[in-house]
Amino acid sequence: MIDIVIVNWNSGQMLSNCVFSILNGNHDSIGKIIIVDNGSVDGSENLQIESNQVLLIKNPSNYGFGKACNIGAKQGNCDYVLFLNPDTILEPNTLKKTINYMEKDSNRMVGISGIQLCYENGNVARHSGRFPSPLSFFMRSSGLHKTFLSLDHVSTEWNHLDSREVPHVIGAYYFVRKKLFNSLNGFDERFFVYLEDLDFSLRAHKLGFKTHFIATIKSVHIAGGTSRQVKAKRLFYSLRSRIIYSYKHFNFFSATLILMSVIFIEPISRTLLSIKNLSLISIINLIKSYILLFRWLFKWIPSQFKLN
Repeated sequence: MIDIVIVNWNSGQMLSNCVFSILNGNHDSIGKIIIVDNGSVDGSENLQIESNQVLLIKNPSNYGFGKACNIGAKQGNCDYVLFLNPDTILEPNTLKKTINYMEKDSNRMVGISGIQLCYENGNVARHSGRFPSPLSFFMRSSGLHKTFLSLDHVSTEWNHLDSREVPHVIGAYYFVRKKLFNSLNGFDERFFVYLEDLDFSLRAHKLGFKTHFIATIKSVHIAGGTSRQVKAKRLFYSLRSRIIYSYKHFNFFSATLILMSVIFIEPISRTLLSIKNLSLISIINLIKSYILLFRWLFKWIPSQFKLN
């Protein structure tokens, strides 16, 4: 059996569609569906589902993805916990198939698994990743990751059509052994959103656990989901998480170089891309995101030595 944690923030009808896909084709495999709402105001926070398997927790404000996941995970007691995005639609028996895979004797050291997720148009999402390095983060800042795909920490050069061991799978369908989750004290809540799952995968890897991508199990993921609504904040949180990850897992010199690339190189590369695409709104969102970033940096830099 498995508990499912869904973090909701203004996801509208997508949340209902996600929950119904679980109840209609996967209910035999679940203990609880725990929906943690992060202060939604679009009506999705009032989800009405007639099922004693569904638990709705309402946070008074947006606590962030990692913290909300930790809150939800504490409500379950099954052997597995699935962190599922509300913009995901599960095919029938998706959960049973994943559990059966994890319970094979040969997979007892597989701590995390993900499945093949397809977009609405049928294309397979290329979402698995490598553990970031200072070089891969620099490639992101410079924009060169779109040219040198193999140097990026997202494995977009791989078609995701075969099952294999990978360093990391996307948090949209993040299937974890509960004992492992508890032993690592869940997600690091310093990541408001983005990279908290990658950080968890790295910590699990250091304990000797593996992560598997299962291509034979498929479901649907609506790319972007609710993050489409807040492009400026989305970029801010992405940049902030990259800085936090760098100071947590790289040496001080490398992390500081990443910080400098985020501050001085990335605004230029993103502005040039926006000009190329004739997108004024992208430039406006870029300015907004960096205002948020500098406000955060002025508070965070004095305490950075306490990060590790």
